[in-house]
Amino acid sequence: MPRPYVILSAAMSVDGYLDDTSPDRLRLSNEPDFDRVDQVRAESDAILIGANTMRRDNPRLLVNSDERRAKRIADGKPEYPLKVTVTAAGDLSPDLKFWHHGGQKLVITVDGALEKLRATLGDLADVVSVGPDLDWGKALDELGQRGIEQLMVEGGGTIHTQLMAQDLADEVHLAIAPLLVGQPQAARFLGAAAYPGGSTARMKVLEVRAIGDVVFVRYAPKGRSGKN
Repeated sequence: MPRPYVILSAAMSVDGYLDDTSPDRLRLSNEPDFDRVDQVRAESDAILIGANTMRRDNPRLLVNSDERRAKRIADGKPEYPLKVTVTAAGDLSPDLKFWHHGGQKLVITVDGALEKLRATLGDLADVVSVGPDLDWGKALDELGQRGIEQLMVEGGGTIHTQLMAQDLADEVHLAIAPLLVGQPQAARFLGAAAYPGGSTARMKVLEVRAIGDVVFVRYAPKGRSGKN
């Protein structure tokens, strides 16, 4: 089965941060951009976030628009996309909102955490292992076998970095907020990594537009070219 088309989606400050270090979530985007994100969620077969993001933000990760959910049903799809998380440690509380809203949930983990997660989560989610170590290729293969054609990845920065470094992202959707965080301890969109092509490989720009005070950019990471 083919792997899903992978879209990395993030809102960040001008200086590349996903959040600040305060206990409250930093609101980077605006209402029109949240609506754009809701549309991409509705168009996707699955939405993925990492365990750290789940613990920090405790999101429900839903398609919020009644009309978009109704269209999914009319198109013969489940009301909500499959919700996916990835964890190697297996430290996920069954009380997180992620498990108690929306439709089907899937946890992708490693052999060492498989039984722990199944015991902890019970029937809240399907739990599968991709082997002794977390292997993104095998994770995408698993999703492909489940019929996932488009995967929306909403973070966090560690997952975005790993997928970009392994050249597994087909698109990047960035909402750039007119804010500066300037806190080295805060979470960043991307971390240090050996990215394909190195520092001179230029990604193809697919779209740029203003959404209120946010600038939205779509990139094609696999369409990298040499230095201009």
